Amino acid sequence: MQRSIVPLLGVLLLLMPATLSTQVADSWRIQRTEWGDPDLQGIWTNATLTPIERPESMTGKDVLSAEEAAQFETTSAESRAASDRFILGNVGAYNQFWMDSGKNVTTDRRTALIIDPPSGRIPWSLAGQQRLEEDLTKYGVGPFDSWEDADTGERCLTDGLPFVPLQGYNMNYHILQSPGWVAILNEMFHEYRLIPVDGRNHVNPQIEQWFGDSRGRWEGDTLVVETNHFADLGHFLWRATWRAARPGLHLVERFTRISDDTINYEFTISEPDMFTQPWSALVPMTTDQESRGVTAGPMFEYACHEGNYGLLNILQGARSQDIKN
Repeated sequence: MQRSIVPLLGVLLLLMPATLSTQVADSWRIQRTEWGDPDLQGIWTNATLTPIERPESMTGKDVLSAEEAAQFETTSAESRAASDRFILGNVGAYNQFWMDSGKNVTTDRRTALIIDPPSGRIPWSLAGQQRLEEDLTKYGVGPFDSWEDADTGERCLTDGLPFVPLQGYNMNYHILQSPGWVAILNEMFHEYRLIPVDGRNHVNPQIEQWFGDSRGRWEGDTLVVETNHFADLGHFLWRATWRAARPGLHLVERFTRISDDTINYEFTISEPDMFTQPWSALVPMTTDQESRGVTAGPMFEYACHEGNYGLLNILQGARSQDIKN
């Protein structure tokens, strides 16, 4: 009897590999809160070496080979180590002790976080490109006639939305949920968002905010957050021009938990004055901080204004330069 069963099992296994693999892939089920919503809670990081835009040197190349990705990660690590070397006459800035910029590319080895348009590049309009070039000529150069000449990050205000790994450190996000609400605490600037998911309407359009007005809803197991009514703050200098708060900005974010330790965070930005079309990026987030080279553990308050003598020194240095000239 046993001799007849064994061959039969072997035949069944040969006939069912695709089915079995599909069952294994589909075996994970999202955990839910006590009130039934998909559970997105935890401390997540989006640190990655993958840039937001595809470098021009990689035009037409969507994905790195495994060998190319490994070489890029090795070169990046060597570059970070070299940046800590003392250079005579250069006061420098943060060394690598303070950095949590990630140590690897995305698992799918994409050459850009932008997934649409296919070029992996921001589709600037003519006006948007002009503003970008203007900002690039000012960044870190001045003139520094007032505090408003420094970017919003240097002023300890915000780097804006959406959540992207740009600054090289403080790339953690604490997501909390309660019935009808989702709260997201951003480690950078210790800023938080309270997002209603109870079906309420947006506030009066005349009420404009730095982070806009967000409303969430569930589409299946995906949290969709739409944000508009941004304040008119495009005249300020921002670390990334495309993240500047402007009245015409419309942001749609999608949070989809695909495993115990991974959320796919996708966003789409629309702003006709700045871009020729809406554009989207996919940024994987993980609770496995160590795998991204990020310091593991809880988030602590980000104290930026306290003891922030950098901006004061910049303005004092500019005034001293004025006297010399």
